[in-house]
Amino acid sequence: MLEPLTNPQIRKFKAAAQLLEPMLKVGKAGLSEGFIRTVADTLAQHELVKIKFADFKEQKKELAPLLAEKTGSHLIMRVGNVMVLHRPKPPAAEPTGE
Repeated sequence: MLEPLTNPQIRKFKAAAQLLEPMLKVGKAGLSEGFIRTVADTLAQHELVKIKFADFKEQKKELAPLLAEKTGSHLIMRVGNVMVLHRPKPPAAEPTGE
């Protein structure tokens, strides 16, 4: 379960997202298993991901929160045909020092 974001955190992520180009596009296949896996992998590498709706523009209000739920991420914002997701990177394993 994700911890809720504070308002300052959300503002920080929105500001950072303004500088991003969309990394992924929701195309004809919609939220297929492969697309969801790709989004999850991208979030594991980048934490903050901008996704553009090339297709399914009419359903974006329903699909954006669904994609966030399926990838275990926060929906930071949805503006026009673009959405931004955030998922914190898992903490790195502590070295044992042996």
